[in-house]
Amino acid sequence: MSEPENGISRLEDLLGTMPQQEDNGLIEAVAIIGGGIMGQGIAQTIASAGIDVLIIEKNDEHKAESLKSLEKSMKYEISRWAMTNSEMKSILSRIKFSLDLNDIAKADLIIESVEENFQLKRMIFKKMDEIAHPDTILVSNTSTLSLTKIAEITSRRDKIIGMHFLNPVPKVPLVELIRGLETSDETVEKAKLFATKIGKTAVEVYEYPGFVTTRAIVPFLNEAMHILLEGVASAKDIDTAMKLGYNMASGPLELADSMGLDEVLQWMTQLWTDLGEPRYRPCPILRKLVRDRKFGKKSGEGFFKYDKNGKIIS
Repeated sequence: MSEPENGISRLEDLLGTMPQQEDNGLIEAVAIIGGGIMGQGIAQTIASAGIDVLIIEKNDEHKAESLKSLEKSMKYEISRWAMTNSEMKSILSRIKFSLDLNDIAKADLIIESVEENFQLKRMIFKKMDEIAHPDTILVSNTSTLSLTKIAEITSRRDKIIGMHFLNPVPKVPLVELIRGLETSDETVEKAKLFATKIGKTAVEVYEYPGFVTTRAIVPFLNEAMHILLEGVASAKDIDTAMKLGYNMASGPLELADSMGLDEVLQWMTQLWTDLGEPRYRPCPILRKLVRDRKFGKKSGEGFFKYDKNGKIIS
């Protein structure tokens, strides 16, 4: 039997109907500056998607702590059947550490994930701009600061974008994309493709102090703290009321503890400074806990006390 004259075109038509592999913006290697809780979560999420990750830490002590914490969190997931040992090994095989900032030169995308300190972030972006390939996108995980002002220190303002991940990063399916004043459409589209590749839903927001998630959650947390300060109810009962009354997975005080009370205080202080609105003025009980170095789950105590796996014990 002879082949139909249009056999090739039909084959092409058939191939054209097959699902095509989604382009991830050619992002195959990512560097992360800072291996704290957020940096670890971002690295785990990216590595889980099959992308190589390099974490830059400032010294051997922080490097060891970061790796230990990353392994501990995944081993806990294994203990509760949420991850397999082979999955953990696969993820860790894609995550490397370095103390040399120059190693970011090979990355297709670089994410800054250090503390919410404007001058520190500006200094890091200046260094990243000097070292990275001219086409590399530079990302900040800032939750409150201006991307436009951070971008001013660089020679690639069109390739600067914010990607605000929420903690715990591997479990929260959202990332906020924040444009700077000169961020290009191409950069935004590449960031969206990357977000999809690592399993996140990206929402694009305008640059404004606190963006959407931080601006909305801070007054909620602050009010719960004031309720506790005023003796209206205990921390446990406040959280129970909100969980059961509004179908929340965790109450506001435990949520603040999981975010890190020092981080929450920084967000409130920044928003209070930028916007001057009383709802952002940090509750005195939050300031006291941070002064006492009770930062929440990561220190073992905040509004509640926690065991080594982050479960409330009192």
